[in-house]
Amino acid sequence: LGRDHIGQRIPGATAQGRTAVAACDGMARNPGAAGQIRGIAFLGLVLIESLVIYTLVIAFIINGK
Repeated sequence: LGRDHIGQRIPGATAQGRTAVAACDGMARNPGAAGQIRGIAFLGLVLIESLVIYTLVIAFIINGK
């Protein structure tokens, strides 16, 4: 996999970083909604990570390893 694997992980890492930044920004602007924002951000991070894992599995299947 090598470089292909790295190329598939970078967009997921970028999306996770942007999600975390947006959640922190939202909690700083509205501390009263911090619980809801935290829950939604956690769900978003879980979905992003699962997408990255599925991409890795598909890459392994395509490469036959």
